[in-house]
Amino acid sequence: MIVSAYQPYFAPFPGFFAKALLADVLVLLDGVQFPQRTTWLTRNRFKGDQGELWMTIPVHRSGLGLQRIDVVRISRGGNWPRKHLASLKAAYARAPFFEEHLPFLENRFGDVPETLIDLNLAVIRYLMAQFEVAARIVLQSELGIVDREPRLSVEVCRALGGRIFLAQRAAGKFLGPEPFSAAGIEFRAVALHPQAYPQLHGAFIQNLSAFDLLFTCGPKAPAILRRWLPISS
Repeated sequence: MIVSAYQPYFAPFPGFFAKALLADVLVLLDGVQFPQRTTWLTRNRFKGDQGELWMTIPVHRSGLGLQRIDVVRISRGGNWPRKHLASLKAAYARAPFFEEHLPFLENRFGDVPETLIDLNLAVIRYLMAQFEVAARIVLQSELGIVDREPRLSVEVCRALGGRIFLAQRAAGKFLGPEPFSAAGIEFRAVALHPQAYPQLHGAFIQNLSAFDLLFTCGPKAPAILRRWLPISS
């Protein structure tokens, strides 16, 4: 079994799903500390006629100290869900496949869940289905494992019976193969190859939310995503 892991980002970039294509199980690390500064867990980039369009999910922080990701609550007051949806409609009005995914967006922004993990998980599951990613999702919180890296990923693999842990090459600098080898687990670092694709509004911008790829390329998006994979895969 091949295990991959990521924190449960909001509307992740295509590489998030490309790596998951190589795994049997995708573990979402929702039991680690929620960052106190800017984080991809609550925001991501889309593309409008003025270039990058940042979208942020407001969460409760004040007076709560350190929080685990799985307990972070969304601030559901105010008009931000309506504004986010309006911004997406304006930015992607000319995208050939935006209308197909509008019902999902309207549901998510029309009935915002209480916790960040519930929102992000719903978005990740939706995008995995659209990109035809078959990996099974497991939450760290479901496993009851609380540790720090690299022991965290090792223990996650052991709990799932994983024989291979998949990491992007850059992660090898702070994880490293030694703790995995000691546990009888193969540490496999992969280099993904980002691909350009047709975008709206001028010059190509890399690593936007995967929604951008989906809105503009529709049924061709899964094939484009697979071009990110190492040639040997």
